[in-house]
Amino acid sequence: MALKRQRPRRRPVFPPQGHGEPPSTNPALRDAVLQLVEKQLTTGNPPETRQTLERLVGMGYSPEGAINLIATAVVSEIFDVMARGEAYDADRYRAALARLPRLPGSDDDSGEGPG
Repeated sequence: MALKRQRPRRRPVFPPQGHGEPPSTNPALRDAVLQLVEKQLTTGNPPETRQTLERLVGMGYSPEGAINLIATAVVSEIFDVMARGEAYDADRYRAALARLPRLPGSDDDSGEGPG
């Protein structure tokens, strides 16, 4: 009787956290990004951050929801700089803000408000 060789079970990249839930975010990193957005809003640099906040709130997003959307543009720019080795590009960041609520990397061009 020959023994069948079994393949080792593959482990998921992320440990299971529930039924289909994405991995949790790093709270310290999330706080740092949100602080960066708040600083941009406070200093008015770049002015497009405040303009984007006002536009998104006008579309029906809560201020907190709008800030979280702006944070996705910040994270996208940070990713381009760090992971791809690209220089910070203020025009690329402004363009990402202008596309919100469409998320960076999204193909959805609906531009509709929440819900």
